This record gives sequence, C-alpha cells and structure tokens, in this order.
Amino acid sequence: MATLGTVLIASPAATLRRRLAKAVRSAGYAAVMTTDEVDTGRALCRRPILAALLSFGPQVDPPIVRSLRAITEVPILVLAGEPVSEPDVVSVLDAGADECFRAAVGPEELGARLRAALRRTERPESRAIETPDFHINLVDRRAVRGGEEVRLTPIEWRLVDLLVSRSGHLVSRESLLVRVWGAAPAARSHDLRVHMAAIRRKLEPDPGHPRYFITVPGLGVRFQGGELTSN
Repeated sequence: MATLGTVLIASPAATLRRRLAKAVRSAGYAAVMTTDEVDTGRALCRRPILAALLSFGPQVDPPIVRSLRAITEVPILVLAGEPVSEPDVVSVLDAGADECFRAAVGPEELGARLRAALRRTERPESRAIETPDFHINLVDRRAVRGGEEVRLTPIEWRLVDLLVSRSGHLVSRESLLVRVWGAAPAARSHDLRVHMAAIRRKLEPDPGHPRYFITVPGLGVRFQGGELTSN
C-alpha cells in the first residue's frame, strides 16, 4: 500500500519509538526510526523526510532542535515528558521546533498534529524567481537565460534551490555541505567551490564579479537580486 511519505521518529526509548511508529503508520505515513542526534541528522540529509518527531528524554533539548533546524526545513515536532514547564516549551519553539507537546499524546491527536504541521509547510505548486538576467522555476527545475534554457546538474539544482529559497539570507557553508552532501564541513569544501563556480558561469552575467550568488568568505553564500514568487 502506498504511503503519504516518510516521518522520522527520533528517540533513545525503544518503547516510545515503537508506539509513535504505530501511530504514524496508522495515519498513512511510513516511519523511519533513529536513536540519537547524529543518526537523526544523517537521516534528514540522506533521504526524503516529511517531518521529524523528536523525544530525547523527559526534558526538551533546544540545542538538538537548533542543530537539526540548521540542516532541514521539515516540520520538527518535539514530544516532552511530563511535567514540562512553559519556559521549556518556549525555549524549544524558539530553537526552531514547530510544535512541542506531551509525549503521552494519543495516536489520533498525533496524526492530527502531524497533518496540521505538514499543511503549514506545503510548498506552492510553482516557485519561481525572476531577475534581469535569468528566470528560474524551482519546481519544474528549469532555468532560462537570454531566452535559452540553462542545464544545471542535480547538485547545482540542489544548491540553487537552497540559496534561492532563502533569497537575501546568508546560508552557512556548513549548512550547504550537510544539506547537499551530508558531509562534515572540511570534507566537501572544494566541491562546494567548484559547483558554485559552475553555477556562476551558467547564470551570472559576469561570473568573475557575481551579482546574484555572493560568497561571504569564511561564512557562506547568499542569493540576492531576485524575489521568490508562487503561482
């Protein structure tokens, strides 16, 4: 039977993982399970995940949420043990979680919360950006410059998507490396430079003096000069 997609369940507690997986599957989703922060980060980077359910103990853990939010945009739902204080909930939401609720939640409520979180993050049918020099449609994976289609490799598209989706914001080098390659910062730094140079050759009017894909030395890359729209 086809599923609606895959939900990641992260918890060191085997009983809780199994209970959540059963609830997720009853809601029509597939479940993949991890036990710690490292494996959770790898799973988010290496396979299509719709949302993540996290429970790393009786207390919420903002640093874990913050580190995972740096590498993914999927909804992060944190399940906390009881009692959980209001400051704890505030801290985990401020760290990047989309929801924080009690780990003892019933299966029907969990399914409803999951569906609500996914509705809020659904991508529009069309996402396009127009600049004076080129047009990009991120959904159709189509780039046009000077009336001619530009062919980008799958990795180049991944980088363009990450940067254009955050138009005007600096995306850290570490985030780009982990999101695209699932690699530690030092492992693929050369590859990142090579692919960014290729993107500039294909899209920038003057690749040696880029006006759209701007590298901030030692920090990351920022896309500027266009506005993302949806139809």
